[in-house]
Amino acid sequence: MTTSIFQFGEIKSEYPVAVLNERTVRAAAGILFVFALISFMNAWLMGNFFPTKVFVCAFLIEFTIRIFINPKFAPVMVLAQWLVKGQQPEYTGAPQKRFAWSIGFILAATMFYLVVLKSVVGPFNIIVCASCLALMFFETSFGICIGCKIYNLFNKAQAQLCPGNSCDIKTEQQNNISKSQLAILVLFAVSVLAIFNYFSDKSNESTLSSATNGVINKEVDVKEAERCRVPDFAKAMGHEEKWKLHNNCK
Repeated sequence: MTTSIFQFGEIKSEYPVAVLNERTVRAAAGILFVFALISFMNAWLMGNFFPTKVFVCAFLIEFTIRIFINPKFAPVMVLAQWLVKGQQPEYTGAPQKRFAWSIGFILAATMFYLVVLKSVVGPFNIIVCASCLALMFFETSFGICIGCKIYNLFNKAQAQLCPGNSCDIKTEQQNNISKSQLAILVLFAVSVLAIFNYFSDKSNESTLSSATNGVINKEVDVKEAERCRVPDFAKAMGHEEKWKLHNNCK
């Protein structure tokens, strides 16, 4: 094995291409996904773009180090390596990862220009953020590198050493789901939709009931205020409190 400060992936004699530990890569994607989601939701729901600006800067630094220096020295990769240190390494090809991370770098640079430098807020930002989230989610949850699949579209030399040996598995050997499993999946989706509609209707009924009660209470308060209005003769006699007491008014 040869190592260098400026190097992308590890060179191991038993593999035909430079490799990366897929377990570290997926752990790093998971870490980034959590913070990306937090910053995205702050911007989307609360209009607070401060976490987004911080995350974009950190994301750009991370991917700059990964691509132009060495993934081994990228901070999130270092943390991920420590988190999975007790697991058996699973080596995958580095060339396709570099291509995939280049896509991430371009997205990060775009967001840095728009959000950090220009403070632009708009649908384009949302699309870029959603794209980053989707890429990281598929990577960390399913071990599917979408950028690596795009790599195969632009390179005659197809990706090697893919996660789960997906590059070498033939279509007929894939772990396809059966009809019964598909039926269960559809039934589950229909059940969840029915539950959603049930509670949605309940929520709407509760909201309507609260609004109706509010109107009724308001009408009752108006009538009560009219009933308990002290007459002029009682005021003239100085018997306001006694009149209220006799008429059960507060």
